[in-house]
Amino acid sequence: MVQNFGNAFLKKHPPATGPAVNHASSAPVAPAPKPAPAHRPGHGHKPAAHPPQMYTRIFRWHAAKGQTPPAVVEIVGGFTHWQKVPLAYDPAQDAWHVTLHNLHCGRMYHYMLLVDGQPARDKLCDGLAVPHGPHEEQYQLLTERGPRVLMLFAQSK
Repeated sequence: MVQNFGNAFLKKHPPATGPAVNHASSAPVAPAPKPAPAHRPGHGHKPAAHPPQMYTRIFRWHAAKGQTPPAVVEIVGGFTHWQKVPLAYDPAQDAWHVTLHNLHCGRMYHYMLLVDGQPARDKLCDGLAVPHGPHEEQYQLLTERGPRVLMLFAQSK
């Protein structure tokens, strides 16, 4: 009877965590397969890519009072891939303007206004930046703090 009593204490019980053990052979027993998760639409897949938000900007340039009207006003910058885009003259407003579409929101662009081929300030720019790279250095504006290009922070409405 003591021997039976001792066997009761020697009997192994499966651990609370970890793999289940078959007590007869002491070999691991494969856990029961987990049921497959129910398919939920859109679950487990990458979300559909949303097209980036785009922005439209109107650029205007006015000649200073008493300044001879220029023959050509152009804009060039990162949003035009540094290709010159002419501004149209509007005699009713005595100003040049162009509307540029498809600017990516949340980006900063460097650009320059060219008046008869020379860099000019844009009173409506968002700031000045140090030029980087040959395109920006080609069109840089000389200021009291050194060469600069104009900045645009493209934002949504």
